[in-house]
Amino acid sequence: MSNESKGNNKASTAKLNWLRASVLGANDGIVSTASLIVGVAGATTSKGTIFTAGLAGLVAGALSMAVGEYVSVSSQRDTERAYIEKEKLELANNPTQEFEELAGIYKNKGLSTKTAHLVARELTDTDAIKAHLEAELKLDEEDLTNPTHAAVASMLAFTVGALIPLLSVVFTTQNLRLPVTFVAVVVALFITGFASATVGGASRRRAVLRVVAGGIIAMVVTFGIGRLFGTAVA
Repeated sequence: MSNESKGNNKASTAKLNWLRASVLGANDGIVSTASLIVGVAGATTSKGTIFTAGLAGLVAGALSMAVGEYVSVSSQRDTERAYIEKEKLELANNPTQEFEELAGIYKNKGLSTKTAHLVARELTDTDAIKAHLEAELKLDEEDLTNPTHAAVASMLAFTVGALIPLLSVVFTTQNLRLPVTFVAVVVALFITGFASATVGGASRRRAVLRVVAGGIIAMVVTFGIGRLFGTAVA
């Protein structure tokens, strides 16, 4: 496989991972915000109270997603950098041993000993650290995940998802508030479930049923809690 083909495959994989993360972030925003709004709606009919709770949930959830993703990806990136530095040190101190290790990797993939050594020699002469990182750790020193990008993407995806139930509450009357929100959420979850399955190559029907059923259960439970405890406190 050519270097250009490998680069294209890496780019495609990265795009799929980002798309999958965005879909999941949007799904989280839909379910958590809808559940919060429906729960509050079970306790009060005040649009202002429901909207404030939903907006607070949107902001808190989006920031939580951003911080969590930033910390997670930063930790992953620190670990990857530590592996890279370790590999550089090993190459500097034990070049012969590292060469044999690289050749062994290609031999285990089915190449003959002679061919494996030829491949390892050519890759080592071109860029030893790059060859070892890719073969041993599936890493590219020049293409590590950016924690800032991950945080922003997660925050935006969550916000977009959360806006669906929030806007449904704002632009509907009291009598239609819950039905419209429920329908909007189910449709949105259908779309995210379908999209996530399509990206991952999984069963669309199973993914849609799982996501929609989970969202419905969450809304029913939180509405029941709001109705029960809202009335009790009042």
